Amino acid sequence: MREGLSENPDLTRGVARDDVLSALLSTIRLSGSLQFCFMPSGNWQTDATPSMAKLSGKAIGTVPFHIVAAGHCWLKMEGQEAALEPGDVLVFPFGTGHQLGSGGDGAIVNPTRQLPPKPWRQIPVIRHGDDTQGVRLLCGYLQCDALSFAPLRRALPKLIHVRTRGANDGDWLRSTIRQMVDEVDMPRAGGISMLPRLTEILFIEILRHQITMAEPQAAGWLAALADAALSRCLSLIHDDPTRDWSLGELSTASGMSRSVLAERFQTILGTSPVRYVREWRLYLASVALATTGQAIAAIAYDAGYATEAAFSRAFSRTYGTPPAAWRAMG
Repeated sequence: MREGLSENPDLTRGVARDDVLSALLSTIRLSGSLQFCFMPSGNWQTDATPSMAKLSGKAIGTVPFHIVAAGHCWLKMEGQEAALEPGDVLVFPFGTGHQLGSGGDGAIVNPTRQLPPKPWRQIPVIRHGDDTQGVRLLCGYLQCDALSFAPLRRALPKLIHVRTRGANDGDWLRSTIRQMVDEVDMPRAGGISMLPRLTEILFIEILRHQITMAEPQAAGWLAALADAALSRCLSLIHDDPTRDWSLGELSTASGMSRSVLAERFQTILGTSPVRYVREWRLYLASVALATTGQAIAAIAYDAGYATEAAFSRAFSRTYGTPPAAWRAMG
């Protein structure tokens, strides 16, 4: 079997990569979100100062997004510009400051400052201008704790821009966007809770699209997924994270010697196999703390730590807060 993996990497590359993606995507949990509709017309531009993180109360994992439901506008971000059209979806994994606008030298608008106080019975609609055929944007943020998993975070760009209009594989995304618009236009019972779920599904699909369609890279998590032996190794780790993996076991399963596996991990992922196992376990521990009532001692054991104190120290170093405080934040 080891010779087969080594001589025929293409036989297992796709399956192993999909296993890793499935393991990660299945853990994604949005711990918070906010959605509103922004309908500007005429010449306008938004404030470039990031404001979504202030609304969420968290900096790490706060992911602003914009969906162009109707009309055309432009995007400016760190010296880059792009023309936007209906069906475009913009996601900012790190909350990078940016501007949207139409025309030139328009009035500065900050729609988040015009949002009514929560709780909301309906999705807010913020208007600007004379209400003649303008732009329609679905805006907001997602709080995605999966971005605390360092290998994923390092693999994502500052902007994910997906164009669904005319795309052969965009039917599903377009239909989801239409349903989101319908929830705003024709409020129904339960609509205020339906929109966050649709946004979550849209985000996961876009994240999957970004990972699978990204250009080949020389290093990083995406490069590791494209490497037959490394993706097989990562698949084993993600499928059985509580196992006490040794470098020898991983090298045998990957069809490489220990030295070659360690060297390839360091070159492509910038870490060691054992450290990667620890990062994945701690990430799963963060999910368990936020979503279950499992005892911290049991979570520590699943993460491979003999004592709760050792787990607490490792978790605090990685996430900047003790396990109990992380649970309270979730």
